[in-house]
Amino acid sequence: MIPAGFEYHRPTDTASAISILQEHGDEARVIAGGHSLIPMMKLRMADLAHVIDLQDIEEMKGIEIGADSVTLGAMVTQHELITHDGLAAAVPIIREAALQIADPQVRYVGTIGGNVANGDPGNDMPGLMQCLDASFELVGPDGTRTVAAREFYEAAYFTARDDEEILTRIMIPVPAAGTGQAYEKQKRKIGDYATAAAAVMVGNGAASVAMTNLADTPVWSAEASAALAGGDVEGCVAAMLDAIDPVEDNRGPVEFKKHVAAVMLRRAIARAMSRAG
Repeated sequence: MIPAGFEYHRPTDTASAISILQEHGDEARVIAGGHSLIPMMKLRMADLAHVIDLQDIEEMKGIEIGADSVTLGAMVTQHELITHDGLAAAVPIIREAALQIADPQVRYVGTIGGNVANGDPGNDMPGLMQCLDASFELVGPDGTRTVAAREFYEAAYFTARDDEEILTRIMIPVPAAGTGQAYEKQKRKIGDYATAAAAVMVGNGAASVAMTNLADTPVWSAEASAALAGGDVEGCVAAMLDAIDPVEDNRGPVEFKKHVAAVMLRRAIARAMSRAG
């Protein structure tokens, strides 16, 4: 199908994009890579009078590697996450996860900001960002604020971002040396959302565990993370199975999804532990 007519905006700075959002209110939306919004517009599930393309906003691009933290511009593509050697050295789980998103054509255009900002429970990066204890920078008419990834997701497609705010950057603490990291994903076919996916970090007496597409938000579990930090793998799995809330759909019934979740989590734990030290 063809989307309804709309006015296309391509601002060159964040302030201009926010100004357009303020001017047009509910009739305007921003797009990064456009892989979520454009299909909805083609299906007439989203009818917008104004589309604001963020592609020309240079301040929302780039990868910065610091001693203690990594900063990703919201417009960094999945392809850039995969090919940046400094990022792979600092936080290798990001490359590992990005390689499992969709296919190369999508990864050349799809952005990290778009993946985390719209609250789609099937997206890979939100759960990973929770595992990494990342924070999101939001810029709006009232200024800039930072929201932890673990507090950002409220329900499917509902987040802590206000309508006139734009997610501009992602800040990630660099894991301590010796931290093992792994991302495991089961999907029906190449390019599909996960039936279940697990992000795990473990080492130095600490651990962090999150899962994807097993509830209406990504699931990070303090209880599962604490169990794994104490060396209790089965306690970690049990705590995570208590935390998730899958529903039956075309990827399978609830019990099947719980089974796959446990398999993915155990695999991720085993690989992360093998990489720790």
